[in-house]
Amino acid sequence: MTLSLDDYDFDLPEALIAQRPADVRAGSRLLVWPAAGPLQSMRFTDLPSLLREGDLLVLNDTRVFAARLYGVRVQGAGKVELLLVSGTGSKFEALVRPGRKLRPGSRVLLDGGVEVEVGDAVAPGLRRIEFPAGTDVMAHCRAFGHVPLPPYIKRADDSVDRERYQTVFARNEGSVAAPTAGLHFDSAMLGELERRGVQSATVTLHVGPGTFRPVEDEQLDAGELHPEWRSVSGSTISALQACRERGGRVIAVGTTVCRSLESIPEDTDAALSGQTRLMIAPGFRFRFTDVLITNFHLPRSSLLLLVAAFAGERWREAYAQAVSEGFRFYSYGDANWIEGTR
Repeated sequence: MTLSLDDYDFDLPEALIAQRPADVRAGSRLLVWPAAGPLQSMRFTDLPSLLREGDLLVLNDTRVFAARLYGVRVQGAGKVELLLVSGTGSKFEALVRPGRKLRPGSRVLLDGGVEVEVGDAVAPGLRRIEFPAGTDVMAHCRAFGHVPLPPYIKRADDSVDRERYQTVFARNEGSVAAPTAGLHFDSAMLGELERRGVQSATVTLHVGPGTFRPVEDEQLDAGELHPEWRSVSGSTISALQACRERGGRVIAVGTTVCRSLESIPEDTDAALSGQTRLMIAPGFRFRFTDVLITNFHLPRSSLLLLVAAFAGERWREAYAQAVSEGFRFYSYGDANWIEGTR
């Protein structure tokens, strides 16, 4: 199947790009794409009525860290911005601005008084960063870092984002972007679903900044994305198998969960962890996901390709209806309930 990114483009009025979250977590709208029948405009608070006893809700428990750090060049004037992407100990990789003015060996004094060294490039725009030995980098980020809001949110982060750009079930620190479908859930809704007999399980996928970038032709040709670390426990794999045996549906809360589940090798019941480059595009055969809960996504993005793979050409009708009805788009926007047809 030959794909063209031009087929996954659409026009969106800038006014529909959500700049702030809804007043309350479950206060968003919900566009329901049934397997058969017309699209339905609902509220996210209606979600429990769509689930059944025995269904399995799978959540991404990654935790966003305050990965955006500001500082100044030690040699020469000029402000610097680092967006930490991944790393352990004192060695990290980061998107750096202004990258051209920071040659390998340049030093940056970060807010909070920590001095770091900028190293070689490891990918376009991505540089090695070394903190002083013994630095608790995550603790420094918690104290002095900023919430890494996506580029289409045209404002600085604030105290509200510290809470709302994070799911209520976030546990494992490591994402530089939120698994946004999960932002709509509050503890009360999760409790109601449990009382209705809906089971739950978790995966961990640490979202990288590539989630906001348009897909490159080379990625499309290779069928692979930027690497992201994910983990699926043995208990989650067992929960998936049990759901199938009782006739329940697997509801993936977000594209990150969908990618994590669909990356599970066939005929395995063992836990897995490590990087995944899985790209899901039209023509992909889904093995686990029956329903996808997800926000509205950027044109020409890997996330939109995944939705098109899951829902087929109906994505065009749904996105057109969402625009005409004034749904809010992207990370802080409204949600979709998409039933698969497999």
